[in-house]
Amino acid sequence: MGSILIISGSPAPSARAGVLVAHVAAELRRLGEQVAVLSVRDLPTVALLAEDTGDPAISAAIEAVAGADGIVVASPVYRAAYSGLVKSLLDLLPAGALAGKAVLPLATGGTQGHLVAIDGVLRPLLFAMGATKVLAGHFVLDQMIADEHEGARVRPLAAAALGEVLHGFTETVRRRRPAVVPLTG
Repeated sequence: MGSILIISGSPAPSARAGVLVAHVAAELRRLGEQVAVLSVRDLPTVALLAEDTGDPAISAAIEAVAGADGIVVASPVYRAAYSGLVKSLLDLLPAGALAGKAVLPLATGGTQGHLVAIDGVLRPLLFAMGATKVLAGHFVLDQMIADEHEGARVRPLAAAALGEVLHGFTETVRRRRPAVVPLTG
């Protein structure tokens, strides 16, 4: 069975992007997918910034990307750009690391103006990295994610829209997985 890897550019689990990542992981599991979350903030900073692919944690992160059938790239948007954490990890990947994988960009931000980060910045980067199937992506306004005082959750209206996006993503991932042919003997 294949898997989906969520690359999280959230600065903290309680940040809105972190709450979104937790919601997405739970929803994908509910849809029957095997899901792993790679929180870039948890990688060793010096090794990440020095692009030390020999570091065990960095090497494991690269292997996780290579082994996934589908990739979700989740990032907060700052000044119309994705998180530097996301960029730091993507810069470490070998050429073509995303080829053959379905990739779904997700972003959170304070205003609709931040929506341009998905189509104008993040999707082109993913294509440039060799991704052959980058979905349209999905943007969630910060106000659609309740903070810790309200139970740290994606609000129902946003959750419903996101559910449709994730359903489409899982269908795309399943179509792209190699068929398992039983051995006959």
